[in-house]
Amino acid sequence: MGLVNAIGLANRGLARRLLATGLLLAGLSAGCQNKIYDQNKELVDENRALRDQNDALRRQQAQAQAPMPQQLPTQAPPSAAPPPVTPVVQQSASPKSVEQIGGLETTVTARGNTVVHLPSDVFFDPGQAMLKQSAKASLDKVAAALKHKYSASALVVEGHTDSTPIRVSKWKDNMELSEARAAAVKQYLVSRGVADSRISTKGFGPNKPRSSDLSKNRRVEIVVMTGQD
Repeated sequence: MGLVNAIGLANRGLARRLLATGLLLAGLSAGCQNKIYDQNKELVDENRALRDQNDALRRQQAQAQAPMPQQLPTQAPPSAAPPPVTPVVQQSASPKSVEQIGGLETTVTARGNTVVHLPSDVFFDPGQAMLKQSAKASLDKVAAALKHKYSASALVVEGHTDSTPIRVSKWKDNMELSEARAAAVKQYLVSRGVADSRISTKGFGPNKPRSSDLSKNRRVEIVVMTGQD
């Protein structure tokens, strides 16, 4: 019995060692299989990424080799020739000449006022504001027309000079001289029967030149307010 028991114990010990060995081998086998599975999965994923990259490269190459679409011309098609442009004729701002008053140049402004032009060189000595005796006959005719033909119109007597500074005169500047000459013409018209209440005076000195000709800028103008000014 002792021998039998010893054999039994030995067999059970051997069985346990065999079982342990089998379990160890099974564990090792499972670990190897897991490692192989992970490696295979990494290879599959890497292979898939390479395929996707190759596909993308092939698409880019195909697009680069594809012919470019022909661009359409951007120039607009020719249209019918535009109608000829009729040039706009500028209306002259120059005053219109009308029948002379007192034999003096007479014009009508764009607003319809009648202007009688008295050249200073004819009516005044240089630097002076006293009317020349020889010019009074013409001014008499102007006064007659203002009393009859233009009896209902207000009057503005405007004095003008050129831009040459005054050097020898009792007037300190051209503005004073232009005012004095306008006042002298008004005084004479009143003396010939034109109502003082109808007449006002203004002096502009050289500030409203009429021409590049200085002699035409030296003037007195009798503005008959027949229009809208």
